[in-house]
Amino acid sequence: MIENFIHDIPTKYYFGKDVIKHLDEELRKYGNKILLAYGGGSIKRIGLYQKIIDILNTGNFEYTELSGIEPNPRIESVIEGVKLCREFKCDVILAVGGGSTIDCAKAIASGYYYDGDLWEMVKGPRSLKKSLPLIDILTLSATGSEFDGVGVISNLDTNEKMGNSYTYPRVSFCDPTYTFSVSDYQTAAGSFDIMSHVIEGYFSDSDDSDLADDIAESILRTVMKYTPVALSDSDDYVARANLMHCSSIACSGIPEYGKRKVPWPCHSMEHELSAYYDITHGAGLAILTPRWMRYILQKDAKTIKRFSRFARNVMGLMGEDSYDLSIRGIEAFEEYIRSTSLPMTLTELGIDDINFEKMALHANRNQKLKASYVPLDEKDIIEIYKMCI
Repeated sequence: MIENFIHDIPTKYYFGKDVIKHLDEELRKYGNKILLAYGGGSIKRIGLYQKIIDILNTGNFEYTELSGIEPNPRIESVIEGVKLCREFKCDVILAVGGGSTIDCAKAIASGYYYDGDLWEMVKGPRSLKKSLPLIDILTLSATGSEFDGVGVISNLDTNEKMGNSYTYPRVSFCDPTYTFSVSDYQTAAGSFDIMSHVIEGYFSDSDDSDLADDIAESILRTVMKYTPVALSDSDDYVARANLMHCSSIACSGIPEYGKRKVPWPCHSMEHELSAYYDITHGAGLAILTPRWMRYILQKDAKTIKRFSRFARNVMGLMGEDSYDLSIRGIEAFEEYIRSTSLPMTLTELGIDDINFEKMALHANRNQKLKASYVPLDEKDIIEIYKMCI
């Protein structure tokens, strides 16, 4: 049956070339004092930083800056951002960058009103908290953080990477031209992150929500079509626009509407890799996902129906033997990943098996992955990690 669902995405979404021209009017709705949050120097190299500063100065906004937000945003950046917001008495946060910057800004927005240890807030109950208004300008198609309420924060001291619900952006500005300068590696990793968001919900035992499955399959095909184009021509607007649009919808929940909600096992396992080794999230997912696919196909025959559909509708294969088709679908998917030049093993990233037991225990804390499409325990997770060596 089709499960009940609620559609509640409060983000105003500007998409296309030069949508930044609306930034002044949108900021003005929330106040005059702004925290400008961003990561490394990429927004300065592409000229976006100066465009923003010109808009802020012309509009007589007051602003302070938090720069250097990490690719796997750390609790230290959240703490610093909250401190700046409180000292400056910020009205609104303007986050400029990819998902990591936006995630960090979400935690800062909620942390502004949080009385207590901010890492405890990150680890706390999954519920939306009172938050400062957040506006973002997206520069990387990957996490979908521009269109959801979730943020993921790392603590390298405790080897933890935790996701929680904070706040939706009030407004997101998504101009594909701001992704032209993204490196091939980050383009490929980000594109796989998009695909993973869809795959985690697509592989379920809910078969009646045709629209959701069709949307999911369309996103996967679109990403696989346009990632190679973006890799061969970084300035191809059509490719970058399609990837950006897919990024936002993939993690919005829309591709899972009407389906039974299940935990995301590959994300849970990858968060451990990032927490221990600070690797690129999408690259870790690209290594884990096909191994997880192979493992659950062998573990539970119920998956054959879903994998054979994936092979037909996503990978474009044909065949009468559903199990053989499932195997060939996974093989074709692996070949696609390999074609993007992403790493295919943990060994390529210098990762061995020394922490697998601790990682598996934390990935399955509170036995949460027992509710997955195919239930996993710590032994299963360790075996999947070993398949990735």
